Amino acid sequence: MDKNKRLIFFFIILVILSCDKRNENKNAKTSFRYNESTGISSLDPAFTKDQSTIWPCLQLYNGLVSFDSKLKIVPGLAQSWEISKDGLNYIFHLKNTVYFHRNSLFATKDSTRAVTAYDFEYSLNRLTNKKVASPGSWVMNSVRRDSTDILTGIHAINDSTLSIFLTRPNPSFLGLLTMPYCSVIPKEVVEFYGNDYRSHPCGTGPFKFGFWKEGVKLIFLKNENYFKVDSSGRRLPFLDAIEISFINDKQSAFIEFLKGNLDFISGIDASYKDELLTRSGKLQMKYKNQFVMETEPYLNTEYLGLLLENDIQLSNEILQNVHIRKALSYSIDRDKMIAYLKNNIGTPGNFGFVPPGIPSFDSTVLGYRYNIQQAKNELKLAGHENGENLPAIKLSTTGNYVDLCEFIKSQWEEIGFKIQIDVNQAAIHRKMIAEKKLAFFRASWLADYPDAENYLSLFYSKNFTPFGPNTTHYSNPNYDLLLEKSMEEVNDSIRGIMYRKLDQLVIADAPVIILYYDKVVRLFRNNIHGFSTNPMNLLMLETVEKK
Repeated sequence: MDKNKRLIFFFIILVILSCDKRNENKNAKTSFRYNESTGISSLDPAFTKDQSTIWPCLQLYNGLVSFDSKLKIVPGLAQSWEISKDGLNYIFHLKNTVYFHRNSLFATKDSTRAVTAYDFEYSLNRLTNKKVASPGSWVMNSVRRDSTDILTGIHAINDSTLSIFLTRPNPSFLGLLTMPYCSVIPKEVVEFYGNDYRSHPCGTGPFKFGFWKEGVKLIFLKNENYFKVDSSGRRLPFLDAIEISFINDKQSAFIEFLKGNLDFISGIDASYKDELLTRSGKLQMKYKNQFVMETEPYLNTEYLGLLLENDIQLSNEILQNVHIRKALSYSIDRDKMIAYLKNNIGTPGNFGFVPPGIPSFDSTVLGYRYNIQQAKNELKLAGHENGENLPAIKLSTTGNYVDLCEFIKSQWEEIGFKIQIDVNQAAIHRKMIAEKKLAFFRASWLADYPDAENYLSLFYSKNFTPFGPNTTHYSNPNYDLLLEKSMEEVNDSIRGIMYRKLDQLVIADAPVIILYYDKVVRLFRNNIHGFSTNPMNLLMLETVEKK
């Protein structure tokens, strides 16, 4: 942002603050308002592949199980469950007080009906239906199938009992079932609307569909028949409605937040970072009587990936040398980077690839802390003492991370590296990574479910892109064998030890350069109560009150 634009922006903020408009008391009904700058593509839970679709679907739907704020698995629509000793059979017993939102397609017009195990059988099987083409089909990968690759392991025993058989033990399976992909939906409504179900949703969640003018406004209304109550016995939810706007400019959305037209923002954009935060990452004093800021570890690891397959056209031979990769990693001052570029909102990437916040995170897994002398030693071992005869290296990134890459470039150049920064559009950047067209690239991994295996699978040789998430094409037979064993180990303590060894192998072979672990940052107005953060940044509004 140039100087003139920045001055205009801050002038607008001052005007807003001086006006001190209060909109909350205009209506007796309470509505929680937030903005989704990227838009919402679907309200069908089978397509909840990113935060923009996950957040609204969390308000509309429920699954068998869910997470609490500490990422502990708790009952959802399942009252209880049992897992067989061999880890292959899961039996879920459903609550008998759960109903779908009212819909004209149920047997009695504009009525509702109870959720049964047959609804879950339909919903989970639908994920692997090729006509649906859900991006969440992989969640069912460990469920039993027949010779034609059709799921056979999901059965409703009766209205209240669901059985799921796996082909192999999978300790992460319960965690997978918490994903919005696995929400229950009514067959008669889904099949009536077909592809248009995306805009005619019907679930069991705390809020029901109200109105959607795409790109303008989406409104959910309180589900008066929601099955949950709070610890005092009060029926949830407390809010009367949720309003989602679609302002695509984050600076404009921030101004709406200051004006009181939004109740909540998630994340701090660079355009207003210094306006909101002190250098140490605290909320500026002038906002403390208006907003509440909450932060906690976010299950997102930011890193630089290196393609470990030599390609003459990419000129990446130098990156095949592990000592070069280690020299690059040792020469980044991550503490300084977080302080100056992130206002201390983040944790320096001094550990393994698995981030803080994951239940099995282990701080004894040590990564590459800033050490210039050690970086020079690694260069010497690589045959480039004092940075002599180092070829130029191209680092690819997207527009939002140019400042970060410029900072890293300046540090690398101090020990002799010649760095060129290549900037791509985000969609093109992701596509080029998947197609092995980038040798050295900025990337991040946000957990689909809170288990270390979700991160460690990025280095499994059978997950090479474009058929899996292994973008570096890292391959280590010992790593593969240990990961496979960990995926079948049902003892949490033993599996945790395996995860630690796997993470340390990644550090030793350095297919990635870990930069930092992100943090959830949420700001909400001080009349919002019952709002909780969580390491997956899930937006849970069923217990929120607006005073």
